[in-house]
Amino acid sequence: MAYIRQVEPQEATGLVKAQYDAGLQRTGKVFNILRIQSLTPEALDSTMHFYVQVMHGKGPLRRWVRELLATVVSKANGCVY
Repeated sequence: MAYIRQVEPQEATGLVKAQYDAGLQRTGKVFNILRIQSLTPEALDSTMHFYVQVMHGKGPLRRWVRELLATVVSKANGCVY
C-alpha cells in the first residue's frame, strides 16, 4: 500500500493549521484530501480557496445542485467520500 507523508492535525501550523481548522469547522473532521496536500501549504490553501468559490460562490447553480453534481462525479470516479 502506498503511503503519502502528511502533517497530522496536532502538528499543523500556519496555512495548514488554518485549513485544517476550517475543515473541522465545515465537517467536524480533517479529510484525507486536505492531509495529502499538507506538505505544500500554498497549494493546499489555493485548492481550498478554489473549492470554496466553486461550491459556495455566486453562480447559476444552486448549492444543492453543485453538491449533487460533485457526488455523482465522485461516484462515477469510484471515490468513497
